[in-house]
Amino acid sequence: MDRATFACSTAFFRDYNSSSQGAFCLPGGHVDFIEKVESFTYSDFFRDYLIPNHPCIFSAKFTEDWGSRRNWVTWDGKPNFDHLLQKFGEAVVPVANCDVKEYNSNPKEQLPFKEYIKYWKEYIKNDYRSSRGCLYLKDWHLSRAFPEQDVYTTPVYFSSDWLNEYWDAIAVDDYRFVYMGPKGSWTPFHADVFRSYSWSANICGRKKWLLYPAGQEEYLKDRHGNLPFDVTAPSLQDRSVYPRYNQSQPPVEIVQEAGEIVFIPSGWHHQVYNLEDTISINHNWVNGCNVAIMWCFLQDELAAVQREINQWKDPMDDWHLQCQLIMKSCTGIDYKEFYNFLKVIAENRISVLENGLDDEASAKNTPKAAISTLGMLHAVFDLKRTVKVLTSLSANEDFKKLDLTSLSPPPEALLHHLKAAIDTALL
Repeated sequence: MDRATFACSTAFFRDYNSSSQGAFCLPGGHVDFIEKVESFTYSDFFRDYLIPNHPCIFSAKFTEDWGSRRNWVTWDGKPNFDHLLQKFGEAVVPVANCDVKEYNSNPKEQLPFKEYIKYWKEYIKNDYRSSRGCLYLKDWHLSRAFPEQDVYTTPVYFSSDWLNEYWDAIAVDDYRFVYMGPKGSWTPFHADVFRSYSWSANICGRKKWLLYPAGQEEYLKDRHGNLPFDVTAPSLQDRSVYPRYNQSQPPVEIVQEAGEIVFIPSGWHHQVYNLEDTISINHNWVNGCNVAIMWCFLQDELAAVQREINQWKDPMDDWHLQCQLIMKSCTGIDYKEFYNFLKVIAENRISVLENGLDDEASAKNTPKAAISTLGMLHAVFDLKRTVKVLTSLSANEDFKKLDLTSLSPPPEALLHHLKAAIDTALL
């Protein structure tokens, strides 16, 4: 990104009120289609989609050089089962049954990949019917399990990815997934983990997306405050069950073709259908543009836990700690880990600002190399956003009730270091 363009984007963001994201409405449900790689810059994406939290679609030209687009697809655009079996036949994969509702999702089981492919072939041969139901391979961490495979390269537009930067650093998890499913498989109504952004690229096949801008989901809740499992169900028309449904906007509808990438904004609820036999690659990601939304989500989640077990507050000595434990079991993170998340992101950027990038790091696919690619002004932007959220976290009463002695450095010291690094960088 050139310095002048990013400076304009940063100035725009300073004046941007993130709370306005929930009120955003696409005129006529229009979603921009980005056709040409050479004429669309990171600055364009940052300014027009990340900051205002708008969805968009990238054409198949953005993925045409991926190994998976060349090798995972047959000449007529179908999944190349033989190639997939050769490369991944011995893997064990998570598979959901789309025909069964379990709470507000589908039940999952672990299956050998070769068994799933055998099922899929038989399902197609039997006119997309099976006594086992419609099975959908979802949330497969293929990149982590097969790092040597030439599958895809993350587009630069999505390279400021704090979630995967942090979880790679602690070597515990990641938010990079492969989905494979037959025509008719689908994902129920939901918003992504931590209210993150997501991007989804079709390797083959077609998807239909139903998108609701952040905030619209409030009109879709039933009288008990629960979100629907299926936003197309006729029961939503029953005002005695869904009293505010008639106040909701129609969903933004996208039909995603093979090779195309859909960008889903932070906090947008959605429901997705595979219109054909489809393979896709999906990432969840957070960065400086939406980390405040992640922090708001965590506060809301903790408040919900506290309401749920409020009756145990007085007799339980470690009630606040138990609330954190329950929240982590539900969301995957608690306040102390959120602090460590912010620390890792901040320290990576401080290191680049203070020490630059050595030749070995710049030659590798590392977080520091990505920071360098986006430029020093982007690193400063990230640090400024981190300071705001870290200041709020440090002042939070629930955070202060925790045992913070294990945090290194202490929040006050990290904040001081952050502010000093920003001041030095802007001199």
